[in-house]
Amino acid sequence: MNERRSHEIVAGFMPLLDSAILVAAKEKRFAAAEGIDLTLVRETSWANIRDRMAVGHFQVAHMLAPMPIAANLGLTPLAADTIAPIALGLGGNAVTVSNALWIRMAVHGAIADLDPAAAGRALRHVVAERLGATDAQLRFAVVHPFSGHNYELRYWLSACGVEPERDVEIVYVPPPLMADALASGTIDGYCVGEPWNTAATSSSLGRIATIKAALWRSSPEKVLGVAAKWAEREPEALAGLLRALCRSAQWCASRENHRELAEMLGARALIDRPAEWMLHGLSGTLDIGGGEARQADNFFVPFDKAATFPWKSHALWFYSQMVRWGQVAHSAGNASIARETYRPDLYRSALKPLGIALPSANAKVEGALVAPTPVGSAGASLTLGPDGFFDGTLFDPDRLDDYIEAQRR
Repeated sequence: MNERRSHEIVAGFMPLLDSAILVAAKEKRFAAAEGIDLTLVRETSWANIRDRMAVGHFQVAHMLAPMPIAANLGLTPLAADTIAPIALGLGGNAVTVSNALWIRMAVHGAIADLDPAAAGRALRHVVAERLGATDAQLRFAVVHPFSGHNYELRYWLSACGVEPERDVEIVYVPPPLMADALASGTIDGYCVGEPWNTAATSSSLGRIATIKAALWRSSPEKVLGVAAKWAEREPEALAGLLRALCRSAQWCASRENHRELAEMLGARALIDRPAEWMLHGLSGTLDIGGGEARQADNFFVPFDKAATFPWKSHALWFYSQMVRWGQVAHSAGNASIARETYRPDLYRSALKPLGIALPSANAKVEGALVAPTPVGSAGASLTLGPDGFFDGTLFDPDRLDDYIEAQRR
Protein backbone atom coordinates (compact mmCIF):
# COMPACT_ATOMS: atom_id res chain seq x y z
CA MET A 1 0.00 0.00 0.00
CA ASN A 2 1.44 3.36 -1.05
CA GLU A 3 1.81 5.94 1.66
CA ARG A 4 0.49 9.41 0.82
CA ARG A 5 3.26 11.89 0.12
CA SER A 6 3.66 14.72 2.64
CA HIS A 7 3.95 18.22 1.22
CA GLU A 8 5.83 21.04 2.94
CA ILE A 9 4.36 24.47 2.28
CA VAL A 10 5.57 27.78 3.71
CA ALA A 11 2.98 30.56 3.78
CA GLY A 12 3.52 34.21 4.60
CA PHE A 13 0.76 36.13 6.36
CA MET A 14 0.03 39.53 7.85
CA PRO A 15 -1.43 39.95 11.35
CA LEU A 16 -5.03 40.59 10.32
CA LEU A 17 -8.41 39.08 11.07
CA ASP A 18 -8.71 37.81 7.51
CA SER A 19 -5.66 35.59 7.97
CA ALA A 20 -8.13 33.43 9.95
CA ILE A 21 -8.74 30.82 7.25
CA LEU A 22 -5.03 30.25 6.72
CA VAL A 23 -4.30 30.21 10.46
CA ALA A 24 -7.11 27.79 11.31
CA ALA A 25 -6.03 25.50 8.48
CA LYS A 26 -2.76 25.10 10.37
CA GLU A 27 -3.94 25.22 13.98
CA LYS A 28 -7.04 23.00 13.54
CA ARG A 29 -5.02 20.53 11.43
CA PHE A 30 -7.13 20.78 8.29
CA ALA A 31 -3.86 21.08 6.37
CA ALA A 32 -2.33 18.11 8.17
CA ALA A 33 -5.38 16.01 7.27
CA GLU A 34 -4.50 16.65 3.61
CA GLY A 35 -0.91 15.55 4.12
CA ILE A 36 0.41 19.10 4.24
CA ASP A 37 3.04 20.32 6.67
CA LEU A 38 2.03 24.00 6.69
CA THR A 39 4.44 26.56 8.15
CA LEU A 40 3.12 30.09 8.78
CA VAL A 41 5.50 33.05 8.78
CA ARG A 42 4.24 36.38 10.11
CA GLU A 43 5.42 39.40 8.15
CA THR A 44 5.52 43.12 8.93
CA SER A 45 4.45 44.58 5.59
CA TRP A 46 2.81 43.66 2.32
CA ALA A 47 6.00 44.65 0.54
CA ASN A 48 7.85 41.95 2.47
CA ILE A 49 5.30 39.35 1.48
CA ARG A 50 5.56 40.44 -2.15
CA ASP A 51 9.35 40.24 -2.17
CA ARG A 52 9.62 36.96 -0.29
CA MET A 53 7.13 35.38 -2.69
CA ALA A 54 9.23 36.63 -5.60
CA VAL A 55 12.49 35.15 -4.29
CA GLY A 56 10.93 31.81 -3.36
CA HIS A 57 10.81 32.01 0.44
CA PHE A 58 7.06 31.39 0.32
CA GLN A 59 5.15 29.04 -1.96
CA VAL A 60 1.87 30.72 -1.02
CA ALA A 61 0.80 33.77 0.95
CA HIS A 62 -2.10 35.62 2.49
CA MET A 63 -2.24 38.40 -0.09
CA LEU A 64 -4.13 41.56 -0.97
CA ALA A 65 -6.58 40.61 -3.72
CA PRO A 66 -5.08 42.99 -6.35
CA MET A 67 -1.45 42.05 -5.61
CA PRO A 68 -1.22 38.94 -7.83
CA ILE A 69 -2.71 40.96 -10.70
CA ALA A 70 -0.14 43.72 -10.19
CA ALA A 71 2.67 41.14 -10.12
CA ASN A 72 1.52 39.54 -13.37
CA LEU A 73 1.24 42.95 -15.03
CA GLY A 74 4.87 43.67 -14.09
CA LEU A 75 3.92 46.57 -11.82
CA THR A 76 5.90 45.48 -8.77
CA PRO A 77 9.61 45.11 -8.00
CA LEU A 78 10.88 41.54 -8.32
CA ALA A 79 7.62 40.65 -10.06
CA ALA A 80 6.94 36.90 -10.21
CA ASP A 81 4.00 35.15 -11.85
CA THR A 82 1.33 34.60 -9.21
CA ILE A 83 -2.12 33.04 -9.34
CA ALA A 84 -5.14 33.32 -7.02
CA PRO A 85 -7.02 29.99 -6.91
CA ILE A 86 -9.05 30.80 -3.78
CA ALA A 87 -10.28 33.86 -1.91
CA LEU A 88 -9.91 34.16 1.86
CA GLY A 89 -13.34 35.59 2.59
CA LEU A 90 -15.37 38.71 1.89
CA GLY A 91 -15.23 42.10 3.64
CA GLY A 92 -13.33 42.89 6.82
CA ASN A 93 -12.18 46.48 6.19
CA ALA A 94 -13.31 49.81 7.59
CA VAL A 95 -12.49 53.50 7.30
CA THR A 96 -11.46 55.07 10.60
CA VAL A 97 -10.99 58.81 11.13
CA SER A 98 -9.46 60.81 13.95
CA ASN A 99 -11.71 62.16 16.67
CA ALA A 100 -11.00 65.70 15.48
CA LEU A 101 -12.04 64.88 11.92
CA TRP A 102 -15.14 63.05 13.11
CA ILE A 103 -16.24 66.10 15.11
CA ARG A 104 -16.00 68.25 11.98
CA MET A 105 -17.85 65.59 9.93
CA ALA A 106 -20.61 65.44 12.55
CA VAL A 107 -21.15 69.18 12.16
CA HIS A 108 -21.97 68.46 8.53
CA GLY A 109 -24.38 65.63 9.19
CA ALA A 110 -22.31 62.50 9.73
CA ILE A 111 -23.91 60.14 12.22
CA ALA A 112 -22.73 56.88 13.74
CA ASP A 113 -24.62 54.57 11.36
CA LEU A 114 -21.73 53.54 9.06
CA ASP A 115 -23.60 54.87 6.00
CA PRO A 116 -20.96 55.65 3.35
CA ALA A 117 -23.09 58.21 1.48
CA ALA A 118 -23.83 60.39 4.53
CA ALA A 119 -20.28 60.10 5.87
CA GLY A 120 -18.89 60.91 2.43
CA ARG A 121 -21.05 64.02 2.02
CA ALA A 122 -19.93 65.26 5.43
CA LEU A 123 -16.31 64.58 4.60
CA ARG A 124 -16.64 66.49 1.32
CA HIS A 125 -17.71 69.59 3.27
CA VAL A 126 -14.80 69.24 5.69
CA VAL A 127 -12.33 68.81 2.83
CA ALA A 128 -13.68 71.95 1.15
CA GLU A 129 -13.46 73.94 4.38
CA ARG A 130 -9.92 72.74 5.01
CA LEU A 131 -8.71 73.57 1.52
CA GLY A 132 -10.46 76.94 1.57
CA ALA A 133 -9.05 77.98 4.93
CA THR A 134 -5.50 76.64 4.90
CA ASP A 135 -4.96 74.97 1.52
CA ALA A 136 -3.88 71.94 3.57
CA GLN A 137 -4.98 68.48 2.51
CA LEU A 138 -6.32 65.84 4.84
CA ARG A 139 -4.05 62.80 4.84
CA PHE A 140 -5.43 59.27 4.63
CA ALA A 141 -3.47 56.03 4.83
CA VAL A 142 -3.97 52.73 3.05
CA VAL A 143 -1.84 49.63 3.34
CA HIS A 144 -0.40 49.33 -0.18
CA PRO A 145 -0.78 50.88 -3.64
CA PHE A 146 -2.23 47.61 -5.02
CA SER A 147 -4.83 46.98 -2.33
CA GLY A 148 -8.57 46.85 -2.07
CA HIS A 149 -8.21 49.52 0.63
CA ASN A 150 -6.65 51.97 -1.83
CA TYR A 151 -9.29 51.40 -4.49
CA GLU A 152 -12.23 51.36 -2.07
CA LEU A 153 -11.11 54.56 -0.38
CA ARG A 154 -10.64 56.29 -3.73
CA TYR A 155 -13.96 54.98 -5.05
CA TRP A 156 -15.78 56.24 -1.95
CA LEU A 157 -14.14 59.65 -2.05
CA SER A 158 -14.76 60.10 -5.77
CA ALA A 159 -18.40 59.04 -5.58
CA CYS A 160 -18.91 61.59 -2.80
CA GLY A 161 -17.32 64.49 -4.69
CA VAL A 162 -13.79 64.39 -3.26
CA GLU A 163 -11.00 64.10 -5.83
CA PRO A 164 -8.38 61.70 -4.39
CA GLU A 165 -5.58 63.02 -6.61
CA ARG A 166 -6.23 66.67 -5.74
CA ASP A 167 -8.23 67.17 -2.56
CA VAL A 168 -6.56 64.74 -0.14
CA GLU A 169 -3.21 63.01 0.25
CA ILE A 170 -3.06 59.20 0.33
CA VAL A 171 -0.03 57.53 1.91
CA TYR A 172 0.96 53.93 2.65
CA VAL A 173 1.30 52.52 6.17
CA PRO A 174 1.52 48.86 7.33
CA PRO A 175 -1.68 47.73 9.12
CA PRO A 176 -0.26 47.38 12.67
CA LEU A 177 1.04 50.98 12.56
CA MET A 178 -2.23 52.64 11.52
CA ALA A 179 -3.57 53.44 14.99
CA ASP A 180 -0.19 54.80 16.09
CA ALA A 181 -0.05 57.02 13.01
CA LEU A 182 -3.51 58.34 13.85
CA ALA A 183 -2.53 58.94 17.50
CA SER A 184 0.55 60.92 16.47
CA GLY A 185 -1.42 63.14 14.11
CA THR A 186 0.61 61.91 11.14
CA ILE A 187 -2.63 60.94 9.37
CA ASP A 188 -6.26 62.02 9.66
CA GLY A 189 -7.81 58.69 8.76
CA TYR A 190 -7.17 55.29 7.25
CA CYS A 191 -8.68 52.27 5.56
CA VAL A 192 -7.50 48.94 6.95
CA GLY A 193 -8.65 45.47 7.91
CA GLU A 194 -9.54 44.40 11.41
CA PRO A 195 -8.45 44.43 14.16
CA TRP A 196 -6.61 47.66 13.35
CA ASN A 197 -9.77 49.78 13.31
CA THR A 198 -10.69 48.42 16.73
CA ALA A 199 -7.13 49.29 17.81
CA ALA A 200 -8.07 52.97 17.40
CA THR A 201 -11.64 52.92 18.65
CA SER A 202 -10.89 50.83 21.75
CA SER A 203 -8.21 53.35 22.73
CA SER A 204 -10.47 56.36 22.04
CA LEU A 205 -8.22 57.51 19.21
CA GLY A 206 -10.82 57.62 16.44
CA ARG A 207 -14.19 56.67 15.00
CA ILE A 208 -15.19 54.18 12.32
CA ALA A 209 -16.89 56.24 9.62
CA THR A 210 -17.92 53.44 7.26
CA ILE A 211 -17.07 49.86 6.31
CA LYS A 212 -16.14 47.84 3.24
CA ALA A 213 -19.31 45.77 3.57
CA ALA A 214 -21.30 48.97 2.91
CA LEU A 215 -19.01 50.46 0.24
CA TRP A 216 -19.02 47.31 -1.93
CA ARG A 217 -21.24 44.60 -0.53
CA SER A 218 -20.04 41.00 -0.80
CA SER A 219 -16.66 42.19 -2.01
CA PRO A 220 -13.31 40.40 -1.88
CA GLU A 221 -10.41 41.43 0.32
CA LYS A 222 -7.62 38.83 0.49
CA VAL A 223 -6.73 35.85 -1.66
CA LEU A 224 -4.25 33.04 -1.43
CA GLY A 225 -1.42 34.17 -3.67
CA VAL A 226 0.35 31.13 -5.14
CA ALA A 227 3.66 31.07 -7.00
CA ALA A 228 2.63 30.01 -10.51
CA LYS A 229 5.70 27.85 -11.16
CA TRP A 230 5.25 26.02 -7.85
CA ALA A 231 1.56 25.43 -8.66
CA GLU A 232 2.55 23.81 -11.96
CA ARG A 233 5.13 21.58 -10.25
CA GLU A 234 2.96 20.62 -7.28
CA PRO A 235 -0.70 20.37 -8.38
CA GLU A 236 -1.46 17.71 -5.77
CA ALA A 237 -0.10 19.87 -2.95
CA LEU A 238 -2.05 22.90 -4.13
CA ALA A 239 -5.30 20.93 -4.43
CA GLY A 240 -4.83 19.56 -0.91
CA LEU A 241 -4.20 23.03 0.45
CA LEU A 242 -7.33 24.38 -1.24
CA ARG A 243 -9.42 21.63 0.35
CA ALA A 244 -7.87 22.38 3.73
CA LEU A 245 -8.65 26.07 3.36
CA CYS A 246 -12.23 25.32 2.37
CA ARG A 247 -12.76 23.17 5.47
CA SER A 248 -11.08 25.86 7.54
CA ALA A 249 -13.41 28.52 6.09
CA GLN A 250 -16.43 26.44 7.07
CA TRP A 251 -15.06 26.09 10.60
CA CYS A 252 -14.30 29.82 10.85
CA ALA A 253 -17.81 30.69 9.69
CA SER A 254 -19.47 28.87 12.58
CA ARG A 255 -20.41 31.22 15.42
CA GLU A 256 -19.80 28.49 17.96
CA ASN A 257 -16.12 28.57 16.99
CA HIS A 258 -15.63 32.33 17.15
CA ARG A 259 -14.34 32.48 20.72
CA GLU A 260 -11.75 29.78 20.04
CA LEU A 261 -10.80 31.45 16.75
CA ALA A 262 -10.46 34.86 18.40
CA GLU A 263 -8.17 33.47 21.08
CA MET A 264 -6.18 31.60 18.45
CA LEU A 265 -5.67 34.74 16.36
CA GLY A 266 -4.84 36.87 19.37
CA ALA A 267 -1.87 34.68 20.29
CA ARG A 268 1.54 36.33 20.50
CA ALA A 269 2.90 34.53 17.44
CA LEU A 270 -0.05 35.63 15.32
CA ILE A 271 -1.83 38.99 15.73
CA ASP A 272 -0.72 39.49 19.34
CA ARG A 273 -3.75 41.55 20.41
CA PRO A 274 -6.73 40.89 22.74
CA ALA A 275 -9.16 38.21 21.65
CA GLU A 276 -12.01 40.67 22.27
CA TRP A 277 -10.69 42.79 19.40
CA MET A 278 -11.05 39.81 17.05
CA LEU A 279 -14.58 39.10 18.22
CA HIS A 280 -15.79 42.50 17.03
CA GLY A 281 -14.98 41.66 13.43
CA LEU A 282 -16.06 38.02 13.66
CA SER A 283 -19.45 38.87 15.13
CA GLY A 284 -19.98 42.09 13.19
CA THR A 285 -20.71 43.94 16.44
CA LEU A 286 -18.22 46.73 15.90
CA ASP A 287 -16.77 49.12 18.45
CA ILE A 288 -17.14 52.24 16.32
CA GLY A 289 -15.70 54.61 18.94
CA GLY A 290 -17.15 57.09 21.38
CA GLY A 291 -18.48 54.26 23.51
CA GLU A 292 -20.86 53.14 20.75
CA ALA A 293 -21.32 49.77 19.09
CA ARG A 294 -23.07 48.99 15.82
CA GLN A 295 -24.10 45.70 14.27
CA ALA A 296 -22.65 45.38 10.77
CA ASP A 297 -24.17 42.42 8.98
CA ASN A 298 -21.77 40.50 6.75
CA PHE A 299 -18.82 42.56 7.97
CA PHE A 300 -16.51 39.56 7.45
CA VAL A 301 -17.80 36.48 5.63
CA PRO A 302 -15.44 33.48 5.65
CA PHE A 303 -17.51 30.91 3.76
CA ASP A 304 -21.13 31.72 2.84
CA LYS A 305 -22.09 33.44 -0.44
CA ALA A 306 -19.25 31.69 -2.28
CA ALA A 307 -16.88 33.77 -0.14
CA THR A 308 -13.85 31.70 -1.15
CA PHE A 309 -14.59 31.60 -4.90
CA PRO A 310 -12.08 33.54 -7.06
CA TRP A 311 -14.50 35.46 -9.30
CA LYS A 312 -12.93 36.81 -12.48
CA SER A 313 -15.26 39.82 -12.20
CA HIS A 314 -13.50 40.71 -8.95
CA ALA A 315 -10.13 40.54 -10.70
CA LEU A 316 -11.36 42.73 -13.55
CA TRP A 317 -12.84 45.35 -11.21
CA PHE A 318 -9.49 45.68 -9.47
CA TYR A 319 -7.86 45.96 -12.88
CA SER A 320 -10.32 48.72 -13.83
CA GLN A 321 -9.19 50.69 -10.79
CA MET A 322 -5.53 50.22 -11.66
CA VAL A 323 -6.36 51.80 -15.01
CA ARG A 324 -8.49 54.52 -13.45
CA TRP A 325 -5.71 55.71 -11.17
CA GLY A 326 -2.94 55.56 -13.74
CA GLN A 327 -1.14 52.47 -12.49
CA VAL A 328 -1.39 50.64 -15.81
CA ALA A 329 -2.52 51.36 -19.37
CA HIS A 330 -5.68 49.65 -20.53
CA SER A 331 -5.30 47.10 -23.30
CA ALA A 332 -6.89 43.82 -24.28
CA GLY A 333 -3.67 42.07 -23.31
CA ASN A 334 -3.51 43.62 -19.85
CA ALA A 335 -7.18 42.87 -19.22
CA SER A 336 -6.55 39.25 -20.19
CA ILE A 337 -3.63 39.01 -17.76
CA ALA A 338 -5.83 40.32 -14.95
CA ARG A 339 -8.67 37.96 -15.84
CA GLU A 340 -6.46 34.89 -15.99
CA THR A 341 -4.76 35.62 -12.66
CA TYR A 342 -7.84 34.35 -10.81
CA ARG A 343 -8.25 30.59 -11.28
CA PRO A 344 -11.75 29.25 -10.61
CA ASP A 345 -10.82 26.18 -12.68
CA LEU A 346 -8.31 25.10 -10.04
CA TYR A 347 -10.81 25.88 -7.28
CA ARG A 348 -13.50 23.68 -8.84
CA SER A 349 -11.12 20.83 -9.60
CA ALA A 350 -9.77 20.70 -6.05
CA LEU A 351 -13.05 21.20 -4.19
CA LYS A 352 -15.46 19.12 -6.26
CA PRO A 353 -14.94 16.05 -4.03
CA LEU A 354 -16.16 18.03 -0.99
CA GLY A 355 -19.65 18.53 -2.40
CA ILE A 356 -19.72 22.24 -1.59
CA ALA A 357 -21.49 24.81 -3.75
CA LEU A 358 -19.44 25.57 -6.85
CA PRO A 359 -20.72 28.55 -8.90
CA SER A 360 -21.54 27.64 -12.49
CA ALA A 361 -20.21 30.94 -13.83
CA ASN A 362 -16.69 32.36 -13.58
CA ALA A 363 -17.84 35.99 -13.42
CA LYS A 364 -20.94 37.99 -12.53
CA VAL A 365 -22.30 41.50 -12.84
CA GLU A 366 -21.24 43.20 -9.61
CA GLY A 367 -24.20 45.07 -8.19
CA ALA A 368 -26.93 43.16 -10.03
CA LEU A 369 -28.22 41.33 -6.94
CA VAL A 370 -30.30 43.58 -4.68
CA ALA A 371 -31.48 40.71 -2.46
CA PRO A 372 -30.31 37.20 -1.57
CA THR A 373 -30.69 35.23 -4.80
CA PRO A 374 -30.32 31.50 -5.58
CA VAL A 375 -27.91 31.02 -8.49
CA GLY A 376 -26.72 28.13 -10.62
CA SER A 377 -24.18 25.88 -8.95
CA ALA A 378 -22.79 22.37 -8.86
CA GLY A 379 -22.80 20.43 -5.62
CA ALA A 380 -24.79 22.16 -2.88
CA SER A 381 -27.27 24.96 -3.54
CA LEU A 382 -25.89 28.50 -3.56
CA THR A 383 -27.36 31.88 -2.65
CA LEU A 384 -25.52 35.10 -3.48
CA GLY A 385 -26.10 38.75 -2.70
CA PRO A 386 -27.02 41.35 -2.09
CA ASP A 387 -23.91 42.76 -3.69
CA GLY A 388 -22.74 45.94 -5.36
CA PHE A 389 -21.57 49.46 -4.76
CA PHE A 390 -23.08 52.00 -2.39
CA ASP A 391 -23.72 54.52 -5.18
CA GLY A 392 -25.80 52.08 -7.20
CA THR A 393 -23.43 51.60 -10.13
CA LEU A 394 -22.97 48.25 -11.83
CA PHE A 395 -19.80 46.57 -13.01
CA ASP A 396 -20.38 44.26 -15.93
CA PRO A 397 -17.11 42.46 -16.77
CA ASP A 398 -18.38 41.92 -20.32
CA ARG A 399 -18.51 45.71 -20.74
CA LEU A 400 -15.11 46.46 -19.25
CA ASP A 401 -14.16 49.03 -21.89
CA ASP A 402 -17.36 51.01 -21.30
CA TYR A 403 -16.83 50.95 -17.53
CA ILE A 404 -13.25 52.19 -17.81
CA GLU A 405 -14.28 54.93 -20.24
CA ALA A 406 -17.10 56.08 -17.94
CA GLN A 407 -14.65 56.48 -15.07
CA ARG A 408 -12.53 58.85 -17.16
CA ARG A 409 -15.36 61.35 -17.59
